[in-house]
Amino acid sequence: MKIKVFFLMLLSTFFLQAKAFQKEISDPVSPFPVRGFHLDLRIQAIPMPALKKLALQLVKGGINTLVMEWEGTYPFQEEPLIANRFAYTRDEVKAFIAYCGTINLDVIPLQQSFGHVEYILRNPKYKDLREDQKDYSQVNPIREAEAKKLFITLYKDLISTHHSPYIHIGGDETYLLGHSEESKKKIKAVGIGRLYGDYIKMLCDVVVGLGKRPVLWADIALKYPEALKGLPKETIFIDWNYGWDINMFGDHQKLMQSGFEIWGAPSIRSHPDNYFLSQWAKHFKNITDFVPMAKELGYKGIVMTSWSTSGLYSPVFETTRDIIDLYAIRRVYPISGFNMLIAAFLESIKTAKPLDADIFINSYAQLQYGLSKNDARKFWKAISTVPYEITQGKPINTELSIDQMLDSTRNALSILGKLKPVKNVTEFEHYRLMAAIRVQYLSYQSIESRANAAGMTAEQLKPLITELEALHTKELDKKFIALNSAVMYPAEMAQENELRNGKIQVLLQRLKRLR
Repeated sequence: MKIKVFFLMLLSTFFLQAKAFQKEISDPVSPFPVRGFHLDLRIQAIPMPALKKLALQLVKGGINTLVMEWEGTYPFQEEPLIANRFAYTRDEVKAFIAYCGTINLDVIPLQQSFGHVEYILRNPKYKDLREDQKDYSQVNPIREAEAKKLFITLYKDLISTHHSPYIHIGGDETYLLGHSEESKKKIKAVGIGRLYGDYIKMLCDVVVGLGKRPVLWADIALKYPEALKGLPKETIFIDWNYGWDINMFGDHQKLMQSGFEIWGAPSIRSHPDNYFLSQWAKHFKNITDFVPMAKELGYKGIVMTSWSTSGLYSPVFETTRDIIDLYAIRRVYPISGFNMLIAAFLESIKTAKPLDADIFINSYAQLQYGLSKNDARKFWKAISTVPYEITQGKPINTELSIDQMLDSTRNALSILGKLKPVKNVTEFEHYRLMAAIRVQYLSYQSIESRANAAGMTAEQLKPLITELEALHTKELDKKFIALNSAVMYPAEMAQENELRNGKIQVLLQRLKRLR
């Protein structure tokens, strides 16, 4: 009897080991211990049910880290002026962090602490921390004592709700270095790299003193490698690269030789993406190229960034120094429209082998939407057509005219309209809406170009009024609300529609006086 029991136990152990081995073969271990996704809530706050749904989607795909750029949506207790009208309650934040804990998702708070802090510095309470009194985006690094007091308060608050071993302190795109007279003096004495590095060291030391590891973007340290000196060994740099040369910001080898832990970061939404343009092919190539590169470089983590805006704001001044409001310079389509790119990233980080984008896209279209092979090819051709931006009325990086781009985009919209998805139809509708918005935008650009042609008379301008009125803004606004009501608040969607249609309405009102 004892022999029989022993044999059964041995057999059971064998099958369990075989099952585990089989799982290891079919589900390879990613080379990145930290597999992250960055969520930017600066202008597109997401209601909690949708936020939890996205978190679960990411975990099921292999993500174990969420970098939350809460910005004004986080409800700081001791600094209540920082929160905006879409801020979550503290109970909501705590419940979300607790939920993420149940699905093994580490939530790293991203608290910008140098540049990109206009949402803090816009308040007169913090005016003495500004590097420039006409651009509220950056802290004056000479004001270390005042800044240290503020950010210790903010970091402690974040630590009280988050359980991650990390705090992301930002540190990127500090365009205003040396604007203040105080900063100019320090630059003259020790150089701009030390101006940046000394302030960053203070922040990193604060984070380490609070028992956490500081994480920051690597662009400025790459530009000024002397800034790396003296930073605590716990510091982690994120090398963000959206398709450019590895030495774009500076000598990459110096970062590699610094001894600090490094993570990489591609993107699914970045410049020049906006409501009217999503450069699908560019982001697929970024995933295909950079994820394997990050593995080869020995990066310990990979974080997919997803920017809702550029982080640059256009101020509305009340006086020469007082700002009424700040408008995001670039706004993009909500994250609800980018499941395919998210899925591509999740697939790529499983092994970090180069992703075959064509095979992935065709497979995704067939499996996710039930399209045939032929229709999958049509789908990709339609959403990736003429991916060029327009600046000052001129297409960039193409010989095509605006009207030629418009014809191609209308054809793409027609193709998408004829395709018949049999699964995940709502997700597919986002592509159609994005194409329709681009047709509307290019139609406007064509009208604007003709309106600005040399020698246009009042009589020649009048017919353009009818064209502007026919751009169907209300129809697209309704569709935008219908498709994004789960991932945005009603007031956000109303604002997005208004801003997206802003140029159309301005030109229309100007021309209507000619009737």
